[in-house]
Amino acid sequence: MIIGTKSRLWLRWVAANSLAELIGLSATFALDILILARVAAASSALASLAGIVLMAATGAIEGTVVGLFQWRVLRGPFPSIARRAWVVATVVGAVIAWFLGSLPSTLIDMGGQQTGSAAQEPPAIVVSLLAAGMGLFLGAVLGIPQWLVLRRVVKGAWLWIPANCLAWALGMPVIFAMMDRAYAAYAAGVFVGAMVVLAGTLALTGAVVGAVHGLALAK
Repeated sequence: MIIGTKSRLWLRWVAANSLAELIGLSATFALDILILARVAAASSALASLAGIVLMAATGAIEGTVVGLFQWRVLRGPFPSIARRAWVVATVVGAVIAWFLGSLPSTLIDMGGQQTGSAAQEPPAIVVSLLAAGMGLFLGAVLGIPQWLVLRRVVKGAWLWIPANCLAWALGMPVIFAMMDRAYAAYAAGVFVGAMVVLAGTLALTGAVVGAVHGLALAK
């Protein structure tokens, strides 16, 4: 059970991750929408590959914001962790995760362009399971660079990797499920409602993720 100082650390960590994902993912998604619009207009394999690279690069935005917010909490219990080291590790993980995460959908779209048929969306339960699996994998991608920093200052830092896997296995389905609702509101012309759902989704995702690996941090 987390009490006292550890409880305050956990609450600060959850709040920091919630706000960081709200800001970082909002900016990243905004740029990615523009990139995807350009890729769709070009309708070529080369444009799709360029889109993957550009979307991976936008992961640096999320990584920087999340890294800075997390470090502001970390510097209390772990003052020897340098801001630059933590932010760089977070950016590296985010860029790789965005690259790997954007590959499947882009390749599917490329296949659809070649065959001239639109890909059918699987049932919601399948989407949720796939999202959880993606989160499990990408959680490791995000956690390993940060673990390399943590292991220098604390014993048992290995726990950070499975904690990130579990955190994103729970957080990723939240993004997928709520994004559909935001898109539905946008398509119906309810723009304000779509923005509210989107903002709430990103903040909730950050809180869920932070709540899980925050327990590992407190431990």
